[in-house]
Amino acid sequence: MRSFVRPLDDSLVLMGRARTGLFAATYGLRDGENPYEIERTLIDDLGPGDVAMLACGRPAERIAPWGELLSTATRARGASGCVTDGLVRDVRHIRAMGLPVFHGGIGPLDTCGRARMIERDTCVEIAGVRVETGDVVFGDVDGVVVVPAARATEVIDKALAKVTMENHTRSELRAGRLLREVHEKYGVL
Repeated sequence: MRSFVRPLDDSLVLMGRARTGLFAATYGLRDGENPYEIERTLIDDLGPGDVAMLACGRPAERIAPWGELLSTATRARGASGCVTDGLVRDVRHIRAMGLPVFHGGIGPLDTCGRARMIERDTCVEIAGVRVETGDVVFGDVDGVVVVPAARATEVIDKALAKVTMENHTRSELRAGRLLREVHEKYGVL
């Protein structure tokens, strides 16, 4: 994802399966409308290992879909966390509960009257990346990566192979071997 999506807590790692939600800007409420209906359904349906992936569009200075209460509900369901290109609020509380949340900014706004989720479990774009429910999501202090579900096994196998080569490279460099030699041997930098 584009680099503006950052973790609330640099020490946390996020991994799980995407559950998507698409937000649209609104300008007020309609009579009798419940602006949280689709959003509540998505959060209530999260399961262990799920990651709420909330597409708000960029810039999303008016859309802050995530806060302490959704974090609490997500944690209670065993879900892994949240990624959004929108704003988040209640940062101190979210950090205290240790839930990995990645965001496009911080702001004290609610979505009520500003935005509402219009679809869930649909194809969305977050920070320049296409995301579908079921895709594998990984995030850490370096950023967020989304792997299409159909390619997850292949990509994870290649990533693990690269990590193994990096570990060997690191060990040999620490032992004093030259970078040129180690790179020629393992092929990673």
